[in-house]
Amino acid sequence: MRIRPATAADLPLLGDIERAAGECFRTVDMPEIAEDEPLDLDRLDAYRRSGLAWVAADAADRPVAYLIAEPVDGALHIEQVSVHPDWAHRRIGRALIEEAARAAAERGLESLTLTTFTEVPWNAPYYTRCGFTPIPDERLSPGLQHIRAEEAIHGLDRWPRIAMIRRFHRTPPADAS
Repeated sequence: MRIRPATAADLPLLGDIERAAGECFRTVDMPEIAEDEPLDLDRLDAYRRSGLAWVAADAADRPVAYLIAEPVDGALHIEQVSVHPDWAHRRIGRALIEEAARAAAERGLESLTLTTFTEVPWNAPYYTRCGFTPIPDERLSPGLQHIRAEEAIHGLDRWPRIAMIRRFHRTPPADAS
């Protein structure tokens, strides 16, 4: 599996990955999430052009998973990570998260953030295993408050949700003297 930046040619495949990955929400009585339409190509392309869209590609260089992110209040916020179910349970999502963490550190950002469902096993419990911790609502940054408000407008607050953060442990530069 190879993690690489998304290309314009990849973008039409990302919606198919997200739709397939979303089907598992039917198993936890959340069919509305499974039926939610993926981001349109223009929005996906904006992430690609910003350098904050990655895919995990198979041996034929065909995307099987993707992650998109954007800077929010000094952190890199993971907007979406989807793994096609045929490729699930192979640590591909974690590899994409690690790529986002690398890119965030290169940009001088000090953490990753995301919002997720608290009671879905492959959401908050998974992200906890990836090093994320919950952010209490009263400590949300203005950008995360805005994201949570947008999610509420779209009906995502019908199910318990939470914002989470993964801070980086930076090593101070070695003394040059």
